Amino acid sequence: VQLQASGGGLVQAGGSLRLSCAASRRISSPDTFGWYRQAPGKQRESVAIMPSDYADSVKGRFTISRDNAKNTLYLQMTSLKSKDTAVYYCNARVSSSGVLYTYWGRGTQVTVSS
Repeated sequence: VQLQASGGGLVQAGGSLRLSCAASRRISSPDTFGWYRQAPGKQRESVAIMPSDYADSVKGRFTISRDNAKNTLYLQMTSLKSKDTAVYYCNARVSSSGVLYTYWGRGTQVTVSS
């Protein structure tokens, strides 16, 4: 599975961005599809996993969604804060013949200026 993330950029605090992640094929349950982020000097953390598993820090501000026809995952981010600054990665975990495979897209930088 190949994942291509896009949509990052520089935004002021309080602003919005939408990230996209195009997958080379459909990712459907029980496989998982979601977003992670890694801030400088910190470990990578889960942000949002389909269908609606959110980190506490983003609940009420971020929304994860998908377009099955396009094999694309989205992350709508609103009310952005400086602490949301990080490289955002899309992630898919796919089970095949009893083996779990993990795929990462190339990250996209999100920078929130205060």
